[in-house]
Amino acid sequence: MIKKPLFLISMLVSFVFLLSPHTYAVSNSQIHWGFKKARNEVPPEAGANYDALLKKYGAFYKANQTDKVVYLTFDNGYENGYTGKILDVLKKEKVPATFFVTGHYLESATDLVKRMVNEGHIVGNHSWSHPDFTQVSDDKLKEELNRVKRKTAEITGQKEMIFLRPPRGIFSERTLKVAKDAGYIHVFWSLAFVDWNVNQQKGWQYAYNEIMKQIHPGAVILLHTVSKDNADALEKAIQDLKKRGYRFASLNDYLLEQQLGKEKIIY
Repeated sequence: MIKKPLFLISMLVSFVFLLSPHTYAVSNSQIHWGFKKARNEVPPEAGANYDALLKKYGAFYKANQTDKVVYLTFDNGYENGYTGKILDVLKKEKVPATFFVTGHYLESATDLVKRMVNEGHIVGNHSWSHPDFTQVSDDKLKEELNRVKRKTAEITGQKEMIFLRPPRGIFSERTLKVAKDAGYIHVFWSLAFVDWNVNQQKGWQYAYNEIMKQIHPGAVILLHTVSKDNADALEKAIQDLKKRGYRFASLNDYLLEQQLGKEKIIY
């Protein structure tokens, strides 16, 4: 016969354990996104295990490797005075982009966020407070995403928000699942370099060279708008990529291409 006090304590411990934010049905092992950089226009490979994991949850880091199309994305955590210039270049060159924004950016650079949407760009979700997703509960993660979506809609009228980039590229299978269940698609990247350190800018030629060295068909390019190097290099990089036969598409175009591809397989 079970003594009631011990039984109740056992049940209480089990209940608390189940409620723990670090008890999950799928793995919450921390993953830092990374890969060997592309060279000679050959796309990078994250490896079969990561490819399978991303595919399982609808995430991606590159597109069709036979089509010379690229997707330009920016992470916007705070404003450093260069986003306006970047938007000017995109408008001049008729290039679409996705800007992944935080709550701080939405509150401190409202006019720029409005301009992004007004000029045909996508505003994506970079979380409200830029936490490590693997260290917060499911509910907290969803709250982070919902706040960005609501504030963006309030500011710009952009009702839908489906693209997500995890802060610092840190994720787990759990966070992929939580985001997918909330209607989001994780967008990683296949081309990036150290551009975010404002105290170690190296000049426009550095940013330009990194883009041109790593470019490949289907590239998802990650740039940070805090970088003066990027702002100064962007126009020439876009123009020279066009000369090399590349075209720029939006992430919405990517989704449409994926859907058409599925329909071709079905029918």
